[in-house]
Formats: sequence, C-alpha cells, structure tokens
Amino acid sequence: MTAPPFVYRVVMAVGTPAAKWWGRMEVRGLENLPASGPTVVMANHDSQWDPVVAGIAALRRRHLRALAKDSLWKNPVVGTWLDGMGQIPIARGRGDANALQAAIDVLREGGCIGVFPEGTVSRGRTMRFLSGAGRLALAVPGTTVLGLRITGQDDIVRFPVRPRVLVEFLPPVTPREGESAVALTNRVMTEVRASAPPVIPGRAKTAAKLRRLAAEHAAEKKAEGDRG
Repeated sequence: MTAPPFVYRVVMAVGTPAAKWWGRMEVRGLENLPASGPTVVMANHDSQWDPVVAGIAALRRRHLRALAKDSLWKNPVVGTWLDGMGQIPIARGRGDANALQAAIDVLREGGCIGVFPEGTVSRGRTMRFLSGAGRLALAVPGTTVLGLRITGQDDIVRFPVRPRVLVEFLPPVTPREGESAVALTNRVMTEVRASAPPVIPGRAKTAAKLRRLAAEHAAEKKAEGDRG
C-alpha cells in the first residue's frame, strides 16, 4: 500500500482517540477491502464522524479518498486540509462531471474512492441513493465494489453515554451484466442499510429537532406516494 499523505495521517491520528478509545470502535471484514487496485466503497451516512471513522478503519490497508460536498471548501482552512488529504469536491444534488472524472482518474491509477451515495447526513430520514457511486464503479473495468456499514458513530458526541462504534466492510459485489449505475448503487446500499437504518445524530436538543424534521420528511414522502 502506498503511504497516505501526511495531512491525511494527521487527521486520522487526531480522530483516533474519539473513535477507537471513546468509541470502542470494532472493525469487521477488513480483509474484504483490497490492499491495492481500483476500489469503490459505498457507505451509509448518519454522522459527520463517518469520513473519519471510515478512514481510520481502512488505514491499515488503504488511503480512502472521499467525494465530499464542495461547500466544505468555502472555508479556506478546511479546504486546504481536505486538499492535503486528497479528497475530491463534488457539487451536491446534480451531476458533477468534473468531480466524477477526477474520481475516475484516481481509480484508473489504482486508487480507492469512498462515496456516501445518500449525498448528505441522513438525520433519521430514508434517503434516495444517488447513482454517482455506481457510475464510478462501472467506468473502470476491474474495479472492486463493496459496501461499508457504520453504526454507533452517532453516539460519539453523546457524553457521558459512551458509544460502541462498529465498522463493517461487506463482501465485494460483482456488477451484473447490463446492470445500470442506479441499480448497482441501490443493490449495494440496500445491503448496507439492511442492518443500519437511518438514525438521529447529536445531543438531546439537536436530536429532538432532527427527529421532528425526520417525521415531517416522512410525512411529505407518504403524501407524495398517496398523490402518485
């Protein structure tokens, strides 16, 4: 494995005490993550801690380069650190051809791309899976595709309740003949979400607000279904 950039290793080292010690993080299925070659990892997204937890879990085998929402680069300090980590900015909510091409170039060089196909933190909502992860996986022949299931990370901030973080690298998935990018993404993420339903992150006050918003979101979805 090529050593990750210095900045990446620093960020993972800073996050390690919270994830590994306080979070009692357990990693399963790391052997499913190839040590080399083009790889796309699709993960659920229920906490701002997800990128750090995923990166720490994968660190012994891969430099996990994430597609991250471009708004994070609005803060020049944060943007500088993200660039140093090798992360790739992507515009949320629309096809970002430049970001996808940058990720494809990484895959062609044998790199590993991490994607949150829900596009943002779930905040307890059931989200639609975006097709970008599947498009990346299908763009480079021989790419390994696998799901990453993260649970317990939403409790990291709920002091004094101590969390128990579990990170599971699921067995690789082989794209089916003629399978579309949407279908591939849905297949991987349905397996990820099977044992990791969306949860509400944050401490009590924030969680209560998000729980109300999640209920409103669910009601809107139901109303749309009834009208359809």
